Amino acid sequence: MVDDLRTRTVPVKLDVGESAASLLHQTTDHFLDAANHVVTVAWEPDWKITSKQKLHDQTYYDVRDDSPLPANLVQSARNRAAEAVKGCIERWKEGKNASKPHFTSRFASYDVRTVTVNDDHCTLATIDGRVTAEFVLPDEQRDTPHSAYLFNDDYDVKGATLHYDTVEDCFYLHVRTKPAVENDDADTGDAKHVSVLGVDLGITNIATTSTGRFWSGGELNHWHREYEKRRGDLQQTGTRWAHNNVQRVGRKQTGRFEQMLHTISNDLVEEALENDCTHIVFEQLKGIRERLPHAKAVHKWAFHRLFEYVTYKAESEGLVVKQVNPAYTSQRCSKCGFTHKDNRPHNNGQDEFECLKCGYDVHADYNAAKNIGLKYLRDQQKSGRGGAPVGVRLNSGTLNVNGEYSPTALSG
Repeated sequence: MVDDLRTRTVPVKLDVGESAASLLHQTTDHFLDAANHVVTVAWEPDWKITSKQKLHDQTYYDVRDDSPLPANLVQSARNRAAEAVKGCIERWKEGKNASKPHFTSRFASYDVRTVTVNDDHCTLATIDGRVTAEFVLPDEQRDTPHSAYLFNDDYDVKGATLHYDTVEDCFYLHVRTKPAVENDDADTGDAKHVSVLGVDLGITNIATTSTGRFWSGGELNHWHREYEKRRGDLQQTGTRWAHNNVQRVGRKQTGRFEQMLHTISNDLVEEALENDCTHIVFEQLKGIRERLPHAKAVHKWAFHRLFEYVTYKAESEGLVVKQVNPAYTSQRCSKCGFTHKDNRPHNNGQDEFECLKCGYDVHADYNAAKNIGLKYLRDQQKSGRGGAPVGVRLNSGTLNVNGEYSPTALSG
């Protein structure tokens, strides 16, 4: 039935202590400020920006500098702002009036990374860590939306919106649920549903996608060199203090790297969602240090940790994360399919790819990311698990397994 596929929202009254309530009030205030700031940036006099990626590029770091909101809530504020601006445009298309959005009522949007819903309470991200809020629930014997959707194993929590009710002087959490339907089509590579975001891993660029986005490995490489130098200096001292200091510096560096990888993993999932992908496909991590001769142990650790972060975050969004054997993906031309080791003229720099057959000249990591996506699609066809998959998402279209390119307005 169609109704079974719709989102069901369940309002739950919260019972929070004074200090937790204060944090939630401050969080919603900052959330409104962030959302209104993004709207102001999006509301250009002659045009309106609705691309979440463009708004991210123009607002994310400013908001992070000026606001104590955690990164995921900054992203949620941006998304709400983009949706509000899109709503105005849709009204204009229908011939209706719509003015610049401005958020006034206290609320904050939460995704599954920032809210955890339990049987009798939830935890919510705030400007200063997480707070716990107890649920004020109706009688368990009554037939309510809580029993039908919130506490029903057939429904999964997909996110929530926190509201403050000025009349009752309390917070409500509006929990969004959806039927827990297995995505068999995605797992089996069904032709009508598969659209792949290919991801290449590397040293100069820690991650590159088939849509042409790059995440530099410069910060990881820089701080690893600094740590190695500091560790060497301390080890030469040979004292117990130096040994303890080595461990302390190591923990600090690990925390720094993990925060960076969390940010990249969030961006990768967002990139997949923005391009309507069903799959995120990485190159196989086994043996990656042998394929990247300049890679160090820290790179191997970072690649594995990034894959883990993307996997659990993608699953909550209904995305499938896979690995494929990357054999020849660095030597194969993603445009014409010609494969030769001299397509990578290493003497001119590791970042260059130039096809000897068709002359396709492109960044090597971008070419490899497209090939990783294509490799997954080809493997699905060979295994008989797919008919004619939609293809690999590119920065300006879709490339299918047969090498046919289709322009699209999904990305620019």
